[in-house]
Amino acid sequence: MTAPVFHRYVALGDSFTEGVGDPDPTRPNGVRGWADRVAEVLATQTDDFGYANLAIRGRTLRPIVEQQVEPALALVPDLVTIYAGGNDLLRPRLDVDALAEVYDDAIGRLVASGATVGMFTAFDPGVGGPFGRLRGRFAVYNERVREIADRHGVVVLDSWRMRPDDPATVWSEDRLHLGPVGHQAVAIEVLETLGVPHDLVPLDPSMLTDHAPARVGRRADFAWAVTHAAPWIRRRITGRSSGDGVLPKRPELLPV
Repeated sequence: MTAPVFHRYVALGDSFTEGVGDPDPTRPNGVRGWADRVAEVLATQTDDFGYANLAIRGRTLRPIVEQQVEPALALVPDLVTIYAGGNDLLRPRLDVDALAEVYDDAIGRLVASGATVGMFTAFDPGVGGPFGRLRGRFAVYNERVREIADRHGVVVLDSWRMRPDDPATVWSEDRLHLGPVGHQAVAIEVLETLGVPHDLVPLDPSMLTDHAPARVGRRADFAWAVTHAAPWIRRRITGRSSGDGVLPKRPELLPV
């Protein structure tokens, strides 16, 4: 089979796609992330490659659809990836079926453009940890994602089935965002799912000197609750978002 070659890649979503947790002060918004890593590989396949990333941290599904889908279509991409719904899954109340209807319509519009579309399942939060009690909700959401993907013939980028041997090395210190190891693993998964040849290899956590991985233990749990969970809850109560005032890091198709 001939490997696909993409010329115009647009990434949509929230902090996961923006690249939060994978710091790089030389890049827009100060982050790299899996989408940048994928784009760097795609850029080696053709001389006319362009990449845009419209994702903004903190966005829930409806704002992603309302604010990013039309600008993405205006860029006439031949590859679109989208992850939306992760922030919704963490809310106290959620109608997954109503959310899926909005998502289904958005995916239909993206597919109608002729682009190859990839949509993500949510990660498995596991049975313990701060989000273990929401595991059933995550699973229902993922089943709806698979239904939408089947209906529209889009690629499923399956985060749910990515279960690392040592989860603590994959996540950043805040336990909400992937660290560099996790972003690299997602980039590899995306490229392999799309059938794009690459030479990316998993990162060795011991070789990363500027990354604080997630820690485990009762003392670490308390420190996490004070440093990361409390500010997150405070933003929810006050109606603020980590993405307030943040702009897309690559609003236009540009070379990599």
